[in-house]
Amino acid sequence: MVTSRRATLADVARLAGVSGTTVSYILNDRAEEMRISERTRQRVLDAVAELGYRPNRSARSLRTRTTKTVGVISDFVASGMFASRMLSGANAGARALDHVLVIGESEGDPAVEAVLLDEMAERLVDGLLYITRTTVETTAPPFPGNRVVMLNCTDPDREQVCVLPDEHAGGRTAAEVFLDAGITSGIYVVGDDPTPRAIAGPLRLAGVTERLAEAGHDVDGVIACEWAVDPAYHALHEFLRAGHQPRGLVCLNDRIAMGVYQALAESRLRVPDDVAVVSFDGSELASWLRPKVTSVALPFEEMGDLAVRLLLVTAASPATRHLVPMPLVQGNSVVRQQAVRHSAQPLV
Repeated sequence: MVTSRRATLADVARLAGVSGTTVSYILNDRAEEMRISERTRQRVLDAVAELGYRPNRSARSLRTRTTKTVGVISDFVASGMFASRMLSGANAGARALDHVLVIGESEGDPAVEAVLLDEMAERLVDGLLYITRTTVETTAPPFPGNRVVMLNCTDPDREQVCVLPDEHAGGRTAAEVFLDAGITSGIYVVGDDPTPRAIAGPLRLAGVTERLAEAGHDVDGVIACEWAVDPAYHALHEFLRAGHQPRGLVCLNDRIAMGVYQALAESRLRVPDDVAVVSFDGSELASWLRPKVTSVALPFEEMGDLAVRLLLVTAASPATRHLVPMPLVQGNSVVRQQAVRHSAQPLV
């Protein structure tokens, strides 16, 4: 019967013909400091490769006081296809810094979150990422040494390091799309704040309003609805039935844009010829719509990567709030005003 066991540091030393101390110095990047020759260093590395040796993380953590792990607690992020891109970015950042993620999801249950916090503390993770699916104001979780970075959320009552999308600047970007196209009137914002303590909607609206005002124009109004397809469809359907004739619609997310497209098509209004549309999120849904909707994207992967670096790199910026730019993903839902062909179909 053949048995196998994990290679040890002593096995590496024996194969390389050196002491265990020498192996330890080399694996901890102290060969030059201890004046170990390059030939000896290479012999040890060859032995490591031949034996498939991996350092014992538990033993190393006792020596270095680091476990090379980052704890992650989220509400509904891991189970969502779109928001989970924050985890992809965080994982890439962690791997670049020789760390791995330990992920727990509370599903919004405070009792589960408390258990997860205790678990992360017991695992001696090197720091904690606290992530929310929706950009919200919330309370920073208690954690030893306050080794916490809040991702996609912020604590309004205390100075806590957080990483957020630059929603206000994103609103300005959306307004700029209309201004560049020569659309300066008949602009409405579709959507309302979907979640208590959510801050994305108000910031996006403020950015749109501010940029238009700078150019001497106004938002004509807000068509309130939940951030989902059916509510957006019904809200715009009733708005059009009342006789309103929008020229530009700012949808506060891509799901709203889908409902808006459906209501416009039902009223025989064409995008972009009759009504121009700009959306937010930059999700896959934006590229599925026909014509493809121009969308101000959430930079989830960049946010996740930055959050990990702020957590682990001691030379990181001392600022507490870090805003990540929201790029514009161009579509075909806006054309220049002089190219518009107004529909002859009446609103009914």
